[in-house]
Amino acid sequence: MNWLSKAALILVIIGAINWLLVGVFQWDLVTSLFGGDTFRASSGLSRIIYSLVGIAGIYSLSFLFTNNDVK
Repeated sequence: MNWLSKAALILVIIGAINWLLVGVFQWDLVTSLFGGDTFRASSGLSRIIYSLVGIAGIYSLSFLFTNNDVK
C-alpha cells in the first residue's frame, strides 16, 4: 500500500471511530478537539448507523497491517 492510500485509510478510520463515539455516547471527538458543540442529539436509528460505521472503521484497522499489493 502506498503512502497516499495509507494516509487516506487512516483518515477514514479516524472518521469512522468518531462516528462510533457519536453513535454510542453522542459525543463528537473532532468537535471537542477543534471547537464547537461536542454533544449531539440523534435518533435511535441514526445512532445505530453511526455505530455500524464505527465498527467498520475498527475492522478497517486490519487493512493497515496486511500486505495486499496488487500488481
